[in-house]
Amino acid sequence: MADKQQDTPNLHKDEVTGEMVSKSELKKRQKKREADKRKAEKTVVVPTAKKAAEQAGEGAEKLNEEELTPNQYFEIRSRSINKLRETKSPYPYPHKFHVKDKLSDIIEKYSSLGKGETKPDVEVRVAGRIHGYRASGSKLRFYDLRAEGVKIQVMAQAQEAVGDYLAQHEHLHRGDIIGIVGFPGRTNPKKEDNPGEFSIFAREVVLLTPCLRMLPTEHFGLKDQETRYRQRYLDLIMNNSSRNVFITRSKIVSYIRKYFDERDFVEVETPMMNAIAGGATAKPFITHHNDLNMDLFMRVAPELYLKMLVVGGLERVYEIGRQFRNEGIDLTHNPEFTTCEFYWAYADYYDLINVTEDLVSEMVKKITGGYQTKFHTQNGEVYEVNWAKPWKRIDMMTALEEATGEKFPPGDQLHTQETNEFLKKILKAHKIDCSSPQTNARMLDKLVGEFIEEKCINPTFITGHPQMMSPLAKYHREKTGLCERFEAFVCKKEIVNAYTELNDPFDQRLRFEEQARQKDQGDDEAQLVDENFCTSLEYGLPPTGGWGMGIDRMVMFITDNYSIKEVLAFPFMKDDHSERKTAAEVVGISPVPVESTGELQS
Repeated sequence: MADKQQDTPNLHKDEVTGEMVSKSELKKRQKKREADKRKAEKTVVVPTAKKAAEQAGEGAEKLNEEELTPNQYFEIRSRSINKLRETKSPYPYPHKFHVKDKLSDIIEKYSSLGKGETKPDVEVRVAGRIHGYRASGSKLRFYDLRAEGVKIQVMAQAQEAVGDYLAQHEHLHRGDIIGIVGFPGRTNPKKEDNPGEFSIFAREVVLLTPCLRMLPTEHFGLKDQETRYRQRYLDLIMNNSSRNVFITRSKIVSYIRKYFDERDFVEVETPMMNAIAGGATAKPFITHHNDLNMDLFMRVAPELYLKMLVVGGLERVYEIGRQFRNEGIDLTHNPEFTTCEFYWAYADYYDLINVTEDLVSEMVKKITGGYQTKFHTQNGEVYEVNWAKPWKRIDMMTALEEATGEKFPPGDQLHTQETNEFLKKILKAHKIDCSSPQTNARMLDKLVGEFIEEKCINPTFITGHPQMMSPLAKYHREKTGLCERFEAFVCKKEIVNAYTELNDPFDQRLRFEEQARQKDQGDDEAQLVDENFCTSLEYGLPPTGGWGMGIDRMVMFITDNYSIKEVLAFPFMKDDHSERKTAAEVVGISPVPVESTGELQS
């Protein structure tokens, strides 16, 4: 055998197969085996439930999430984190991490640092959510950290670490909330034309809260509307645009509140459950009080209570709050919505027009930086909106006569049966549908929507409403049968409704009785007689101007969203009957029984 090997000095033994092969062939085989080995290490075998349980504490965190379904990822991660809960090494839900710096402040103060420049003597303590990470070997990691709507890179090097570097990083994953102790600086890449990236150089990284569920990928993001509305928290994690909408909403509410506070208005709160649904023409929700054994209505408007406060001597009051109307859901209507209403003694609707122009125009300028905004409709139309004052004004009856070519009955005849027949003829001639009951008020409202509102792109006041459309507004001092009321429209939608308030208790009772008659005709939205409010008027309501604005609609137009669901943190949605396992179910934890003691009401 030895002689044979001597005769073939250029052959080498393949230890795997036992064959004698040339040196070049042996190297070729060895390279191929190394490549196969690396490929095998990268290949993730999708685990069964049993294997997932076995892997939960044994490097399961290293599984490539791209190879797993969201449910598989959730089960594996839940078991892994539950193991940390049991071993407390580290405990994945610590009570406190001291955050003393904001990412935005750090970026503003230190982002001008030059390539390779660091500030190791400046300690920063920040926290945020991991949106991405990558490793370069075992001693260098980069994290994409996001908080407060901004992002920053975190560079974690073993040489800078305080404590066990690997222990700090081995359990971290996309979506986890972490705390960072480190210093600001800019990286120093080898390429001369690369200026480096501003980063926080981490000395210590602490897991504060793990994310058990798989986040959507950065590439595809989260765009499904149903998911975004149902899981708004996930929408806010993934989409900064949604976050900006709600920040703008907060600024709008703050501006309105500041505007009225500076003018000596008193902010108040009025009941949300009432024995009578009054204050607006709308269909209410009904609830039940068990102890009193009586049905109550969720409020459709706070108007009557606010006017009773004016009777009592609070001459300037306002309320920002929720209203509830049991009506249709569409792009601009939600069953619960937010309004601002104010009542101002010794003011009339001319004063309210001035306030509306001033408040809205200056609010838009303050929030957007100018008076011009764009609004994109569902159909792709783009409206260029100019919010600068003064706004256009349209007289309702004059505009309807111009649009239809018909002479309308005088104001004091608009409530009659003859006018009812006249309006039906107009609707039929123009092929406009009006659902039952076809009261004069509903048919007129339909005509206004068809012929006037459609022209209101820039802010526009529609004035000259008939009295029978406005049961709480005062009659017009010059035009018989009409009242001193206006509605403000933008992009064909109403944003403000206001009028000189009816303070005559004799007239008010007649108006309420007319509404009751319309209710008997089948109009579920008509108001009932509110005896308590009528009594308050008998004590004397001073001449007063009343005003209401839809906050949600204003947010829609300023943030350029045609759907109201985009500007409500949690819009109303149908029940979701899909079943989903919880983390406790995955790891087999049973709930601990807790006995309620009613502490909040005791």
